Amino acid sequence: MQDPFYHKEKRRKTQRMLDADAWLDSAIYEFFRSLGRGYRHVEDFFALFRVRGLRRFFVEILSDGATFLAIGAVLMLALALPAFDAVQSGQFNKPEDISVTFLDRYGNEIGQRGIRSDDSYPLSKLPDYFVKAAIATEDRRFYDHFGVDVFGTLRALVNNAQGDNGTQGGSSITQQLAKNLFLSPERTVERKIKEAFLAVWLEWHYSKDEILKLYFDRAYMGAGNFGVAAAAEYYFGKKVTDINLAEAAMLAGLFKAPTNFSPTVDLAAARGRANQVLSNLVDAGFMTEGQVAAARRNPATPIDHTDEVNSPNYFLDWAFDQTKQLIADSKSTSNSFVVRTTIDPVLQSYAEDAVTSVMRDQGAAYNATQAALVAAEPDGEVRAMVGGVDYGKSQFNRAVAALRQPGSSFKAFVYSELFESTNSTPTTRIDDRYVCIGDWCPRNYEGNLFGNITLTQAFAESVNTAAVAVSIKTGRQPIADLAHKMGITSDFPVTRSLALGVAEVSVIDMTSAYAVFASGGYKTPCFGILKITTTRGDTVFQRDLNAPRPRVLSQQTVGYMDNMFRAVVTSGTGRAAQIDGVPAVGKTGTTSDYRDAWFVGFTGNYVAAVWYGNDDYHQMKNMTGGTLPAKTWQKFMAYAHTNIEIKPVYGIDFKPALPQTVVASNTTTTPPEAQRPPTLKPEAADKLLDIADQLDAALKGQGGGQNVATLAVTAAPAGHG
Repeated sequence: MQDPFYHKEKRRKTQRMLDADAWLDSAIYEFFRSLGRGYRHVEDFFALFRVRGLRRFFVEILSDGATFLAIGAVLMLALALPAFDAVQSGQFNKPEDISVTFLDRYGNEIGQRGIRSDDSYPLSKLPDYFVKAAIATEDRRFYDHFGVDVFGTLRALVNNAQGDNGTQGGSSITQQLAKNLFLSPERTVERKIKEAFLAVWLEWHYSKDEILKLYFDRAYMGAGNFGVAAAAEYYFGKKVTDINLAEAAMLAGLFKAPTNFSPTVDLAAARGRANQVLSNLVDAGFMTEGQVAAARRNPATPIDHTDEVNSPNYFLDWAFDQTKQLIADSKSTSNSFVVRTTIDPVLQSYAEDAVTSVMRDQGAAYNATQAALVAAEPDGEVRAMVGGVDYGKSQFNRAVAALRQPGSSFKAFVYSELFESTNSTPTTRIDDRYVCIGDWCPRNYEGNLFGNITLTQAFAESVNTAAVAVSIKTGRQPIADLAHKMGITSDFPVTRSLALGVAEVSVIDMTSAYAVFASGGYKTPCFGILKITTTRGDTVFQRDLNAPRPRVLSQQTVGYMDNMFRAVVTSGTGRAAQIDGVPAVGKTGTTSDYRDAWFVGFTGNYVAAVWYGNDDYHQMKNMTGGTLPAKTWQKFMAYAHTNIEIKPVYGIDFKPALPQTVVASNTTTTPPEAQRPPTLKPEAADKLLDIADQLDAALKGQGGGQNVATLAVTAAPAGHG
């Protein structure tokens, strides 16, 4: 029997639990009732602001606008951060701050690069009509806007949509200055956003006149000139304070497109642009038609810079980039230098003629608009460089900067790796059959199979299926590694189609890589600079031409490949590259969609790579490497080997034909082909130059001012070895 106290205590605990439950229920009930009453109070409060009808429409518009404004402000702040970073240091972009005079391999001056700059003239000293011409053409609302000309931008967009090239762009003068001071010249949306923010920053920190003065001093005016003062001196041989209205109009027309409207490149275009600038002066109300009439009748005439325009500009641009790096590494405090290069002016003219003549005669038929060529000696000294068909129209150097697919010319690395890693020889036979890697099954150019053939036949006929079979045997990564060892500096993915040249390479890299074969298997990077000195004669850099080079390919592999290259020219896809009396060897290359066509080859004297294509990558009309590239290569090499000693190619059994003597005949009126004049060998020219340098130093020590080096080289026959 249980204790009565136990039952009493149990009833008490039960009652306490019931009381707690009742309290909790009441509390929750009261909480939600209070919450409901609070919500009704809030509703009653906001009901005071409720609007209906037309008033509600405007309220909704304003509220949504405020929301989007807040979102836009956050977004604009995020976009402005890179611009803030650009101005945080307070440092402006430095213009090119060195002056370089370039000499060819014989010591003759061939061009200059670097700055010609002069900021010594205050804005008040510049001719008033020049300032007005620049404002009328570049930014008529310059003194009215906050850095970004909204109306001008909208006008430019409308003009572009209508296909009107126009003469006024969308960027204000302040935006253009922001680009010159802080940004790179790349054309991207990100850069335009930075440009707009930086323009506003400039307007906050500088007066309008200060911005205009900076713009006139820092703008690039073509031909290596920065600022209007330097441009006036270069183009017209005058101080900027002395230029007339016609000359001022021509200078004002250079700001937006200095290369297109440079009077030393295209005088007709420059005068047409200047005439438009004069019209802008009238349209803006700055001058009357009567005031500009004399300038229209007597357009500006620039100083003749023909010698500079005809200089090897693509090569000089490339050499200038190398020079700047070498000077930076040397820590030299000078800003004026003389650079002796490897370029041969005779070979350069041959290269330019080969490219332009072949392109002029047959380029349109193949729907090709651009070409590039690099020629070097087997030790890597670049003798000629053509980076495009017209430097005046485009300064983009396709010989160095463009990365294009090499097509079958890449197979040289495939077969070289095969010979390096296996016991195969050029006579080893291979079954040409369809081979697949996963779902990828390559086909030959004409879709046919060649059956059981030798490696030489497969290489000469550029058999794709055979090259893929070889890559499966050797592995694709070793092929890529060998290509990089031989001179390909660009990165490319190691894909299953690598054996067919699905990679991106430059013309100069292909020249370097094939120079390994021409040099007997040694690594041979192309170079263009022999010596750099200050104008005082202090040596900054001198290349050691006798420095040892690492071996990349065995001599046996070189011999095998040279024989296979020879088969390409004699019986394969490169027959158009044959040269009478010269052991020409090489390889064609064509991409599957005809976007790129190559011929890369060499002789005992020179190695050269030729590329044809289009800048926008649109397809050519059935152009293969065996057509225009091989013809261009053959034409250049035929020129280059005139009246010189023909050197043998390792492993090639070839006896050069004796030079033919042209005999006068009464039965024909066809004139003989122009023969290249006899020239000094490189070693002889180098010795003459060394002697001349010593005589120069001796004369300078005695107070003489005669340049013996120039006299010595001028007296020597122009040409190369």
